[in-house]
Amino acid sequence: MTVLEDRIEMTDAGTEQLDAWFERLERMPVPEGFRVEIVGGSVFMTPQRSIHWEVIRGFLWALEDRFGRDVRVFSDVRIDFPGHQNGFCPDVALLKDTAKKDDTGHWRHQDVEFVAEVISEGTAQNDYGPKKAAYAEAEVPLYVIADPYQGRCFVYTDPKDGDYGDRTVVDFGDDIDLTGTVVDLVLKTDAFPRD
Repeated sequence: MTVLEDRIEMTDAGTEQLDAWFERLERMPVPEGFRVEIVGGSVFMTPQRSIHWEVIRGFLWALEDRFGRDVRVFSDVRIDFPGHQNGFCPDVALLKDTAKKDDTGHWRHQDVEFVAEVISEGTAQNDYGPKKAAYAEAEVPLYVIADPYQGRCFVYTDPKDGDYGDRTVVDFGDDIDLTGTVVDLVLKTDAFPRD
């Protein structure tokens, strides 16, 4: 068995626990406009801010312009990733056209081709740390962090051994050249707001 197969097996074993937690969370009075996810077995609830949504919308529009309105792209939809109890709800997740839900009704991390996360002040450490590691471990080919506090995007490619081999930093206002990646587009960031 490979390291990746071992970690996938660990993910599968934790799915029942994550299902139970998410079921409880869905019954809780979570305020409207908040997003809930589980990172490394800890529950995080963060408010959606308008700046956050404006950046997410920029990613969604770019993907829809590139692939059409029927593209399998989601925002804030649970996908379980390798590692200890990782039930993430990425800001933007692009899945393969052939993606299908697993036997439990969840989208599979093996079908994720691209993830974008927009930094929130209270959970930035997750996006730069454990989530980045889990995306790399899952071999998500392209991961972009948009940070409105720094006014920068961090582009990660070449996942290998639980980390990304390449990192590119692009200031808001400059185009992100993603040609040659799974999305094969140039992303405009001139409308990305700063916080």
